Amino acid sequence: MQLSAVSFDRFNALADQEAQERIVAAKARLGARAVLLCHHYQRADVYRHADITGDSLKLSRLASQTAAEYIVFCGVHFMAEVADILSRPEQIAILPDMAAGCSMADMASRAKVERCWRELAAVLDPDQHVTPVTYINSAADLKAFCGEHGGIVCTSSNAPKILQWSFAQRGKVLFFPDQHLGRWSGHQMGIPMDEMVIWNPDLELGGLTRAQIEKAKIILWHGFCSVHQMFQPRQIERFRAQYPDGMVISHPECSFEICRNSDYVGSTETILKTVKAGAPGTRWLVGTELNLVDRLAQEVKAEGKVVQFMADTICMCSTMQRIDPQHLAWCLENLADGRVVNRITVPAHEAALAKIALERMLSAS
Repeated sequence: MQLSAVSFDRFNALADQEAQERIVAAKARLGARAVLLCHHYQRADVYRHADITGDSLKLSRLASQTAAEYIVFCGVHFMAEVADILSRPEQIAILPDMAAGCSMADMASRAKVERCWRELAAVLDPDQHVTPVTYINSAADLKAFCGEHGGIVCTSSNAPKILQWSFAQRGKVLFFPDQHLGRWSGHQMGIPMDEMVIWNPDLELGGLTRAQIEKAKIILWHGFCSVHQMFQPRQIERFRAQYPDGMVISHPECSFEICRNSDYVGSTETILKTVKAGAPGTRWLVGTELNLVDRLAQEVKAEGKVVQFMADTICMCSTMQRIDPQHLAWCLENLADGRVVNRITVPAHEAALAKIALERMLSAS
């Protein structure tokens, strides 16, 4: 029988060092019963305790292959949902702080996407002409929507390949929630910019004309990552003027101008692999979240490589930052004492449809 959880209030006032010590002790008590996942963007004082690190999909897939009873996901809400969907029935997915969400994922809700689908029907039959594609950075109910309507999920590394699959099914794509990943992926496929239009869910017919919808190959949702919008072309221009031999690498959630002016564009895993594979003594300007950039800079420093953060100001994934040592200590101690806290459970019917969309992606990529 599950026991009542110990309130977080007792942990909120813990000094950081005490929280760290209690995390280590609780992990030791739990042993192999719990696996601690940390996304690349996770803050350093939590990341240090990770059993597995990586991007969101990789973490969920690897966790499902462990013998762990508890999957403690130090990331954001949609990541823990994916872990619940892909894990075995007896595994329990947990998010140390329920406030760790994703502003981009919140920009596309099931209700707004369903309204979009209905409005598109005034111009064409979407179930015959449009493949819905959701970025993995989205809520489980949107993945379920895609599963239900012949659609699919993509990641920042496989988006162009997923678009190819999508166009093979139907002539158009509705891509949500991140417009920038969709636009850059479409550009890589040679789709003209005027055939990629923005759907604003707050405007009638998305703010588009019938002619624009009929011409469009990709209908891009008006969504974005607040962190990746901090990067500006002038930051690249200044870097290139100062270091003509320097290399620029960016995440595809950055704006089109940033991606177009970068030497490399890729997912978090691609950024890490590319910089680590670079020649000793090279200098890199990196356009993605600060925790990853700082960690990477330290890892390649011994090779004489210099890694710089692209933005002029500090910008971290503020919602992921909510998972701090105090929340992690609270979560793990409760688990060690037999109390499950902050369990993430996707309703069975929703999980089944979402899994269809995820499995289509895994098969197509």
